[in-house]
Amino acid sequence: MPALGSDMDEGTLNEWLVKPGDTVTRGQIVAVVETTKAAVEIECWHDGVVAELLVPVGQTVSVGTPLAMLAESGEEVTAAPPAPQPVAAPAPVAVAPAAVAPTVSAPPAPAVPAPAFAAPAAPGHRRWVSPAARRLAASSGVDLDAVTGTGPQGAVTLSDVEHAATGQPAVTTPTPPAVTVPEPAVTRPAPEAIAKPAATSRTPAERAAEMRKSIAAAMSRSKREIPHYYLAHEIMMHTALSWLAERNSTRSVTERVLPAVLQIKAVALAAQRYAEFNGFWRQDGFEPAEGVHVGVAISLRGGGLVAPAIHDVPKRGLDELMADLTDLVARARAGSLRSSEMSDPTITVTNMGDQGVDAVFGVIYPQQVAIVGFGKPADRVCVIDSGIRVVPTVQATLSGDHRASDGHRGGLFLSAVNELLTDPQLLED
Repeated sequence: MPALGSDMDEGTLNEWLVKPGDTVTRGQIVAVVETTKAAVEIECWHDGVVAELLVPVGQTVSVGTPLAMLAESGEEVTAAPPAPQPVAAPAPVAVAPAAVAPTVSAPPAPAVPAPAFAAPAAPGHRRWVSPAARRLAASSGVDLDAVTGTGPQGAVTLSDVEHAATGQPAVTTPTPPAVTVPEPAVTRPAPEAIAKPAATSRTPAERAAEMRKSIAAAMSRSKREIPHYYLAHEIMMHTALSWLAERNSTRSVTERVLPAVLQIKAVALAAQRYAEFNGFWRQDGFEPAEGVHVGVAISLRGGGLVAPAIHDVPKRGLDELMADLTDLVARARAGSLRSSEMSDPTITVTNMGDQGVDAVFGVIYPQQVAIVGFGKPADRVCVIDSGIRVVPTVQATLSGDHRASDGHRGGLFLSAVNELLTDPQLLED
């Protein structure tokens, strides 16, 4: 189960789009997972062949729980042995000694492992360890061979490694029978099992309440852990808006580019220039991101918001970005986003549009290190070329993580955004 944001602890599997034996490629959508914010399409991160589906439709599992097993191309695909089932102890029966004599004289039944422990791995079968658990074990010095897995099919989960690191026994739960693969030939889950996943039974009010809790948890963590600093800069938009109006004049309504696209592109190019604002704070250190994936804050009709990413923004033209933004907003409000869009924004932009207030100072989304805000455009009296003019301006703000950058660098970053928006030709290069 991938982590689709720092505010996600668990997800519910809504649908499998593959079955054992299917060949999958990197980027292919293989499942749909329900979170508190949306139904998210889960993409595969490796090429291979589906060996086994570990989690049934409708089950809610924690982040880091293995959902499926992949085999390398050409590797023999075999089903895992069924998980041991608990054997109920026989109820005491009050009978005469003669009646129990035949039972007592029979050879004792072989011992059955308790369901709280994983069955020994079949010869040649790889042990299942979630990537998060493997990373934590490496950083904590925990021997994975000595850890008892409590996940599906005995998989070692993040919780197992945490308990092993602290010397506490892991809390185990019986593996649901539906998680096992009883026969080598496994078929796609029955349609009726997919039609009514548990998560869809929530009412809109319940979903909104859960989303607010998730947002509150993420923002509370942000204000608790991240030392924010705030900067603001007023950007004169008359040149950009005139240039954009001329550009849009020969286009149909559906082909026109919005000012928000210029702002997204300007932030991405500035983040590319000042890399300390584009990345993540992890394990007491800053990790710069390889690409600039701008998270766009989108308000949802039922309340709450999401901030999925548009990938590789500096490489995209304005028309392509406009199409991407239109598609992203539509899918976000329809509750149909992809896992990569939710998990890898490297910097976030929030825009108040034509409604709202003059300025917005955002709260950084962990583990990112910056968020840029744009208030609503407003006509203001400005000094231009030693003269006084009334021009449209917008307040651009930066909320930065003081662990990764400082106010001086933040000022240079916002100045770069200003430079790009006052010379919009630079955004098309």
